[in-house]
Amino acid sequence: MRALLDTHAFLWWITDDARLSDQAREIFADGRNELFFSAASGWEIAIKAALGKIQVPEDLEKFLVEQLSRNAIQVLPVHLSHTLHVYTLPNHHRDPFDRLLVAQALIEKVPILSSDPYISRYPAGTIW
Repeated sequence: MRALLDTHAFLWWITDDARLSDQAREIFADGRNELFFSAASGWEIAIKAALGKIQVPEDLEKFLVEQLSRNAIQVLPVHLSHTLHVYTLPNHHRDPFDRLLVAQALIEKVPILSSDPYISRYPAGTIW
């Protein structure tokens, strides 16, 4: 299975948060799955950490790279086609990070691992 991780799903996995669903835990734990972390999620984490909304280690880049490697998660770059596809999306969700994840999922033809009910309104497909 291939899946794009919503930012919260990634954070909940690496912190062993109880909000992560059993199905999501199984997907993360199964080494046969191909999991993707959007560069946009890195941007979102950096912004939220700088605003004090989430706590991260001081060396955020080292921490994220280490977690991605440890969990065999591939980084999905943000391409111009992803950003422009946001324009075509219905306005189900106002969060720009999530809208970009939806656009990436649609273009890359992968579902999103997310608990966000707004994301599930898009045709990309969600798993939770």
